[in-house]
Amino acid sequence: MTERVARFHAHGGPEVIQWEEVDLPAPGAGEVRFRTTAAGLNFIDTYYRKGLYPSPLPSGLGVEGAGVVEAIGPGVTGVSVGDRVCNFGPNLGAYATARNIAADALFHIPDGISDEVAAAILLKGCTTEFLVERCAKVEPGMPVLVHAAAGGVGLLLVQWLKHVGAVVIGTVGSDDKIPLARAAGADHVIQSRREDTAKLVREITNGAGVRVTFDGIGMKMWDTSLKSTGKRGLLISYGNAGGPVNGIGLATLAAHGSLFCTRPTLYHYYDTPEDRAAGSGRLFDLVAKGVLNPNIGQRYALFDVAQAHADLEARRTTGATVLLP
Repeated sequence: MTERVARFHAHGGPEVIQWEEVDLPAPGAGEVRFRTTAAGLNFIDTYYRKGLYPSPLPSGLGVEGAGVVEAIGPGVTGVSVGDRVCNFGPNLGAYATARNIAADALFHIPDGISDEVAAAILLKGCTTEFLVERCAKVEPGMPVLVHAAAGGVGLLLVQWLKHVGAVVIGTVGSDDKIPLARAAGADHVIQSRREDTAKLVREITNGAGVRVTFDGIGMKMWDTSLKSTGKRGLLISYGNAGGPVNGIGLATLAAHGSLFCTRPTLYHYYDTPEDRAAGSGRLFDLVAKGVLNPNIGQRYALFDVAQAHADLEARRTTGATVLLP
């Protein structure tokens, strides 16, 4: 069966993404054939493309997608032909019309949740779940800071944090994104390109700083995050949209109030069947209840993924982005 897959043979900009035809064999032991109905776009995809995260070349691309099971290989249990399922990696290859994938890497899509919503929210939503519930363990009344609060993960973080009762301060990079962060529930929104974020955070918190900072930007916001986080607070650096954090001495954390800092990875929090079931269950439950809205800001044709990458890196997107075959 001939299918089309996105690959890159060298690291670089969006232009390195190529679409190639492949002969897709029957699924092997423990595998299913997964027909893509929607794929998600995430910053981690650009990290692999640029070589920030290593992958053998040539490489597939994309970690998040939703689709339907078309065939199952030997030994597969718990999944049947016709099931609606979704996946968030860790193997690359979601940018494809169809692929063979390990059955135990799949999540069933609950009735009432569309394939587009599943593709838009699975990776970002599970990231949000572990950051709030298991990494930061946010409690009611905690003041917290969310950078890029109008982004795909940022909007979900704001919604989830308000659900658990936090006082949410969000930063955005342009005026048009302020209403998005407010609509998601942010109590305070700071335009980080024209306002002094750390100064305003300290004013909002009566000088104390926030208890937790969620920083998906990286090096570009590192100093701001340090100055905004209160004594013995937690700084979670979970992304590199503004460059990876490097060259930092541990004494810096002491100088800013004996801060805690972590650089967590989604897959370390979803590495057992029990973790996967519990985390995705919490996510889909909040989606079904209307607590979480994936806010699909834009849709692209799957084969226009290079343009989608360019727009994402230029910060021309809001909320989640889905790619449709």
